[in-house]
Amino acid sequence: MLEKKRILSGMRPTGPLHLGNYHGALDNWVKLQDVYECFFFIADWHALTSDYENTGSIRENITQMMIDWLSVGLSPEKCTLFVQSQIKEHAELFLLLSMITPVPWLERNPTYKDQIVQLSNKDLSTFGFLGYPVLQAADIIIYRADIVPVGIDQVPHVEITREIARRFNYLYGDVFPEPQSLLTETPKILGLDRRKMSKSYGNAIYLSDSPDQIRSKTAGMITDPQRARKSDPGNPDVCNVFEFHKLYSDGQLVSRVEAECRTARIGCVECKKLMAENLVAALHPIREKRDYYENHPDMVKNFIDEGCKRATREARKTMTAVRDALKISF
Repeated sequence: MLEKKRILSGMRPTGPLHLGNYHGALDNWVKLQDVYECFFFIADWHALTSDYENTGSIRENITQMMIDWLSVGLSPEKCTLFVQSQIKEHAELFLLLSMITPVPWLERNPTYKDQIVQLSNKDLSTFGFLGYPVLQAADIIIYRADIVPVGIDQVPHVEITREIARRFNYLYGDVFPEPQSLLTETPKILGLDRRKMSKSYGNAIYLSDSPDQIRSKTAGMITDPQRARKSDPGNPDVCNVFEFHKLYSDGQLVSRVEAECRTARIGCVECKKLMAENLVAALHPIREKRDYYENHPDMVKNFIDEGCKRATREARKTMTAVRDALKISF
């Protein structure tokens, strides 16, 4: 029997998870856990790279993120679910890798440059923010991951990890495999205002939203900006509500909505209501599981504890090999 390849991925606990998180990563993770040996972690140290001044919500965010993960179908029996900060070996490997990582590699990171511009209201002139790709590399290679599932914009992150692993192996001997990117296609799903769905934009539909919250948010969604009146023909190709229909409505309704929108036989209000009910129905199983885990916090804590123990065992194996390679074992 062939040994399963190992996957590593994580998320920062910066708030409740939304549909963008689900379609962008979680839905794919649920499928991957049946094919690969998966390690998925809550990256709480990474949350500090840009939000180091506001740490009060991190602990609750960790719990809520784990509940979201369990509710969408990630199984502690199929994959290792853990919290980054509970595996202290991540910090040790980060320190050692920082000794060999050239600063220009970090300064050319496109995400670093982009975030400096987008988050101009925050002081990001910290070593932690500049060096987060090194911590990210440690997160990945400490489990000797073969594959990292990413969107196309995250490929440079994996490439830096490959370069760091390659440099370590050149200096000290082959310890780490060079992880490969697994490109994941994600459906086109924008926020309520047609921008990227984001907590910071206040335009998200969350996995934890109630049916009434979903209906209310859907009612305020921006549709075809050129359609001023119900009697005007619409263009589903530029309407975000129609994109949601394609995800959550059956094929027959999608075809009907498209035809009736183009011929002004259905208005935006009715179109939104139809989509909202299908979205509510689609998220119902997730909400049921969320309610269950919310009422069983000890079970959630046990899942986290067991995942952290498994992750620690693997991380310690790697760090033994790292210390031997560096000749700092005693």
